[in-house]
Amino acid sequence: MAAPTERCRRGRGSAGCPPTTRPRWWLALLLFSASSLPAATALVDGLYCGAEVCYDVLGVSREAVKLDIARAYRQLARRYHPDRFRPGDPGSEGETRESAHRKFLLIATAYETLKDEDTRRDYDYMLDHPEEYYQHYYTYYRRQLTPKVDVRIVILVTICAISIFQYYSWHSSYNEAISYLVTVPKYRIQATEIAKQQGLLSRTKEKGKNRRSKEEIREQEEEVIRDIIKNKIDIKGGYQKPNLSDILLIQIVLSPYYLTQYVSWYASWFYRFTFCREEYGEEDKFYIIRRNMKMSQSQFDGIDEDTRRSFLEKRLWIKENYEVCRSHSSQLKPFSFLLLQPSGRERSPCVSSCTERSRRRR
Repeated sequence: MAAPTERCRRGRGSAGCPPTTRPRWWLALLLFSASSLPAATALVDGLYCGAEVCYDVLGVSREAVKLDIARAYRQLARRYHPDRFRPGDPGSEGETRESAHRKFLLIATAYETLKDEDTRRDYDYMLDHPEEYYQHYYTYYRRQLTPKVDVRIVILVTICAISIFQYYSWHSSYNEAISYLVTVPKYRIQATEIAKQQGLLSRTKEKGKNRRSKEEIREQEEEVIRDIIKNKIDIKGGYQKPNLSDILLIQIVLSPYYLTQYVSWYASWFYRFTFCREEYGEEDKFYIIRRNMKMSQSQFDGIDEDTRRSFLEKRLWIKENYEVCRSHSSQLKPFSFLLLQPSGRERSPCVSSCTERSRRRR
């Protein structure tokens, strides 16, 4: 009998051997670990009223309406408010100022949670679904960190503030530009001629107390010239008067109109000059030249008329002619013209060369 027993010990699972019982210690360890896990609870420290139920803190049921919640809050707040609490008062036996202060904060938190419909809905969901632990954290902090003010209002106020700053900044720059143009001989002579034609600079002899000093007369003449330059003379380029339609707010409001206008213009341009092969007009040529120069409309308007005519004489709307003119400039960089001031202080080398050649031909 000893031989079969020895054979079963050496070769487990052999035919004719009785089944052996393996140790189940790992199963017992798993059951113990599962039993030691904390049970899912809806009351989490750091969320809402913490380990307390907000309804119990205010002493109301879950079916209570807003009026009942507000009434319960006012009664408890009068009792536990730090400025009104008196140790030993009826209903506050055993309470200290510190404990009353903590309880007042808990009451305020419970009221803030239950008075808002959305927050109360989230809190009730947490009570009914305690297993969704991480979802409750996300919902709570998302609502806490969300701005209380509508984002659309914030964007609108920001755009309005930027637009106001834009307008006043442009207006200030415009006044500085007018002060400069008063000193430019070209504009000053034009303004003086207009003032004389309108009889604004006629000096009549003044006698008696009404007689003014030379400084007062000069100041008045300067004001007349300044007013004429601002209102009578056509100023283009960087010295143009600021327009309300250029500020950010109006641009955003009119953006659908501008987009429609641009699409219509582009379709017309393609149809006329690409499909029908029409000849370019003068304004069309100036547009192509300005696009080649990479200049804005206000910059191009600041160029004097003789220089712009020289562009037409050189046929700079043709790409090849434009490249030749640029290659003649002393600076081999993109053909980006400098804004020509009325005083003619700055010129691109290519502008100077083109203008000089046109004058020599004349």
